Amino acid sequence: MKQVLVRQGGIAVEEVPAPLCGFGRILVKTAFSCLSPGTEMAQVKAAQMPLWKRALKQKEHVRRVLDSIKSDGLTATIAKVRGKLGGGIPTGYSVSGIVVAVGDGVEGFDVGDRVACAGAGLANHAEWVEVPMNLCVRVPAEVSLEDAATVTLGAIALQGVRRLQPTLGETFLVVGLGALGLLTTQFLRAQGCRVIGADPDPRRRAQAQRMGACLTFDPLQEEGTVLVNMHTGGIGADGAVITASGPSDAIVAGAFQATRRKGRVVLVGDVGLALKRADLYAKELDFLISCSYGPGRYDADYEEAGLDYPLPYVRWTENRNMQAYLELLREGRVLVAPLVEGTFPIAQAEAAYASLQTADRPALVLLTYPEAAAPDPRRVATPQAKPLGEPGFRIGLLGAGNFAQGMHLPLLKSLGGPWSLAAVMNRTGATARTVAAQYGIPFATSDPAEVLRDPGVDWVLISTRHNTHAGLVLQALKAGKHVFVEKPLCLTGEELAALQAFYATSEGAKPRLFTGYNRRFAPIAEALGRSLARRIGPAMLVFRMNAGFLPKDHWTQGAEGGGRNLGEACHIYDLFVSLLGQLPSRVEAQGIGHGRGRWSPTDNFTATFTFPDGSLATLHYTALGSKAFPKEHLEAYWDDTVAVMTDWRELTYHGSKEKGVRHLQSEKGHKEEWQALARAHREGAWAIPLDQQFAAAAMALAVETQIRS
Repeated sequence: MKQVLVRQGGIAVEEVPAPLCGFGRILVKTAFSCLSPGTEMAQVKAAQMPLWKRALKQKEHVRRVLDSIKSDGLTATIAKVRGKLGGGIPTGYSVSGIVVAVGDGVEGFDVGDRVACAGAGLANHAEWVEVPMNLCVRVPAEVSLEDAATVTLGAIALQGVRRLQPTLGETFLVVGLGALGLLTTQFLRAQGCRVIGADPDPRRRAQAQRMGACLTFDPLQEEGTVLVNMHTGGIGADGAVITASGPSDAIVAGAFQATRRKGRVVLVGDVGLALKRADLYAKELDFLISCSYGPGRYDADYEEAGLDYPLPYVRWTENRNMQAYLELLREGRVLVAPLVEGTFPIAQAEAAYASLQTADRPALVLLTYPEAAAPDPRRVATPQAKPLGEPGFRIGLLGAGNFAQGMHLPLLKSLGGPWSLAAVMNRTGATARTVAAQYGIPFATSDPAEVLRDPGVDWVLISTRHNTHAGLVLQALKAGKHVFVEKPLCLTGEELAALQAFYATSEGAKPRLFTGYNRRFAPIAEALGRSLARRIGPAMLVFRMNAGFLPKDHWTQGAEGGGRNLGEACHIYDLFVSLLGQLPSRVEAQGIGHGRGRWSPTDNFTATFTFPDGSLATLHYTALGSKAFPKEHLEAYWDDTVAVMTDWRELTYHGSKEKGVRHLQSEKGHKEEWQALARAHREGAWAIPLDQQFAAAAMALAVETQIRS
């Protein structure tokens, strides 16, 4: 399918795999998508900036890059950044179309329904979109799909008016008469309010007057406060809505100055916010922020999991704002057609964006899409793909997220033979297509089945969200593919039992399974393992994971991630098994907090494992500490010897002549695990014994039961 991408400051229309229809989601054949000058051109302009300028504007991204360099190394971080910048960014957030498939768990929608959809990264400029049900609304029969494509802008403007709480007969200043400002003008007029509009563009001012504004003025040429006072009997506006976009602090200051004592000002647009106390204090103004489409925005439980807010307590959610906007269109109380000043087919998206940069730029532009009876292929070939390497080592990647792009793909590229990449799958087809082009992978897809049935794939590398691992592992094994699955192997006892049953009951040669417990392959771990293998008596291992705080709404803390014990601590359980060469005979665990306050139930706990030879291994896992302190620390005690590891950079021995290990940066064994896997595969062996992989998963499940009980 065709999709619009922002790439290096320009616009590209590319063929990408069409999306699947997942749980709680709706697959829509796009009829129209809405292109708004403010948000979308800001994205294009940001992409045109040099990296150092973007860094000054978005310092949070710099912190992420520095954190990535610290944890993953410079090479992996550079590869990840280049991939994101070079691959292109999906754009668009408001579409209309026809439902062609409904996922499990979806209520209120049927195939054939006319719908409008919202959501950045979801309702993109693409021929097919897959959108969660709470971001979709049915379109009334009386409303055209062209008008319905503006649903997101309508909901944003409507939420700004709701924050304003207008009453019949009040007068309001609307600053910025683009699409949002003109819709806001109409909403306020429908509420029985007088509207004064401010905008430098005479065309926009004329439109606002046609839509009911009693007065408009140019804030760059006229004294707005004086004009507003003249038309309000010297009182000032009862309130103001700022829908403008621009870096100047004067925009918000002007709104404050034109508003009466004890009035209210609502910010919808993106403007400079160096506030002056004098502008607000003497008048005791209320300054409010309007959050996009309304309550539910940026709440993953609402937007992605489909959990609604109860209407008696939250009357207007983002979905109900979308519905209300379409009802206003149906009743004819709001007109959007006059704002649409250009329509382009998706193949001419570059021209559509260019029209937004002209002197007489349109308020809104629509992209149109060709009709199609069925979804486009979910597999797209890569021109000039690299030839595949030797049979047996050809990899199909499932899940091209941050970790795969930042770690595995650069590593495989640097390692060269025998590994080669045969396919890449990602739920977001544009991401799969970008990664395929960057690494010369023969094809990209949004469907795991395309990878699993391809005869050119020998190994499947699974790097998706944690809750999908076990199911994909089993599918791949049954398809006859060897599997490298990032940790964790599974999240439930039922999933572990199903994997054990596969190996216990299937006949003939079985595909190999490799769980990404990379720490056992770290040079420090291998050196320490050799030392421990020569011990006479039992050993005591004490590992401290100063993991750092993660908010409860982080994906790793929820159903997708399984929490920090199942999702991360399993690494250390496997390390214990590897270092001691045995499976544990007893598990004891105790957590603190039980999910109270800011911590999740698996953020802080201690787990101790007893081994058959009497050895003990203990993990202290905590989110209570400072990130300035080293994250991972291991002390090992045996035979009058002490070994100390700090953050996989240094291993020192005390009471022994063993030679320590020191690295310039953290070496956690990611490269070594691929090398070990290649050696084992050539020899027909298992890089990690199957019983040890199952044991680490079982240890994590046992700890989970105890710390949650």
